Amino acid sequence: MAERTPQHGADGAPVHDGVPVHLPDGAQAPDGLVEAALGYEAALMSDDLTRLEGYFAPGAATIRGDDGGLLVGRDTITRFRGRRGGAPKRVIEALHVRPIDADHAWLAAVTAPLAGGRGLVTQLWERQDGAWRIAAAHVSAPPRALDPRVWRVVGEPLLPALAQGPLDGVTVAVKDVFAVEGFPLGAGVPVYLEGAGPEPRSAASLRALQAAGASVRGIAQTDQFAYSIAGRNAAYGTPPNPAVPGAISGGSSSGPAAAVAMGHATIGLATDTAGSIRIPASYQGLWGLRTTHGAVSTEGVLPLAPSFDTVGWITRNGETLAAAARASLDPAAQRGVGTGFVTAAALAESATPEVARSFARAVEAFATGGSDVSELDDPAIGGDALDALYAAFRTVQASEAWAAHGAWIQAHPGALGADVAARFEWAAAITPEAASDARARLEAARRALDAALGDAVLVLPSAASAAPAVDADGAEIEAIRAATLRMTAVAGATGRPAVSVPGVTADGAPIGICFVGPRGSDLALVEAAIGWSQHLKHV
Repeated sequence: MAERTPQHGADGAPVHDGVPVHLPDGAQAPDGLVEAALGYEAALMSDDLTRLEGYFAPGAATIRGDDGGLLVGRDTITRFRGRRGGAPKRVIEALHVRPIDADHAWLAAVTAPLAGGRGLVTQLWERQDGAWRIAAAHVSAPPRALDPRVWRVVGEPLLPALAQGPLDGVTVAVKDVFAVEGFPLGAGVPVYLEGAGPEPRSAASLRALQAAGASVRGIAQTDQFAYSIAGRNAAYGTPPNPAVPGAISGGSSSGPAAAVAMGHATIGLATDTAGSIRIPASYQGLWGLRTTHGAVSTEGVLPLAPSFDTVGWITRNGETLAAAARASLDPAAQRGVGTGFVTAAALAESATPEVARSFARAVEAFATGGSDVSELDDPAIGGDALDALYAAFRTVQASEAWAAHGAWIQAHPGALGADVAARFEWAAAITPEAASDARARLEAARRALDAALGDAVLVLPSAASAAPAVDADGAEIEAIRAATLRMTAVAGATGRPAVSVPGVTADGAPIGICFVGPRGSDLALVEAAIGWSQHLKHV
């Protein structure tokens, strides 16, 4: 871009293309810098991805941050730009330049989004081979009153606590499959929400938290009818993953998990049928507990597959998870848990190589820390058995999901996103004979697994991979889904509690370590996991 002779505004600041440029007294902007900054802004507004890439310094040291987290490396930044579909439209109100030397300068741009508010962009520019490029940038947009990817409705509070107790000061993000008194239940489906009336009474599991002192922060988004583990809602969008910017949040408890990870709520009240608590917890570096099947009431919870549906919680630390469990579980129905673990090679084989290596290091850390870790050699949890378990589990789950929602779906064609619609279409084709056969096979697998596991604690990765990219194609997401459900189905099929514990990474992204305990050991399992998590600090 050819350099222009600047005009001057009323305050004496030079004006380039209508943008005032402020400098310290006596300072001058390095040659070509302002033109480069305005050229970058023009490329951003036109979503010219090729030009935008050229404005960022090449290599792995270049960084860009915003409220969603930090992107490291120009290639990562370029991928992020390619999948977001352009930046919100804005104009530059002013540039503030602070020269560092002839080839480096710090720049702040005051922005005015066309949607309202004010934003701020700060950049470190560096001249390389005669061209100005951005080495580091941070973008601050106007704060959102409500992020519709995460929340359906929020309040201060939305509902108060019902009494004082151990959860005083705690706020709850409620997955949109729970009844919340005075509000309709939406299930992640706008058409379903439109036809729903206010709930007369909150779900029993929510009332238990309120009775212990917790208030309701809001109703958080879910994958449609909770029939997904990706966290990508076709109607409301993909909640951000603050632990891995540009990656999916994990579902179907995507909204509560993101709300907790972002610090908007203390506890996510969620459901787990086939991994919907454990997977988002794993992807975002959170704690998550799937409770023993039937241990927490599902009164007031929209069903997906009642044979497997459970209520549980997502938190940022183990102590809060234990507090939620103590407030919600019947202590008379709880039992203890041993200190030793068993692993199963076939479960780890479902994971990506990066996750498998990190998991192996975690197991080694447990053994080094004094835990008794042994490999379970039993055909009930071998590769063929796990494949058969997943096939039977998937069929029974789908059959029950269609029984719960098929009539509504048939009456509202086009109401669902393509991914969930395809899942229900497959479910609709399952014959009663096929469902009955799958249920018999699942029951046989459950008995075999119970015999193999006994009272031992099974340890495995919480998910088959770290969080996939937001722009991962459908085939990749489906492959990861199948590999993950092959692992998570063990707890689902046996009705056992499972807690996902953070602290391990694979290629820099968090992954959870999952402990599956005997039925009824929920609270003891969480309390023991708090101690076990200390060993993960050395992985």
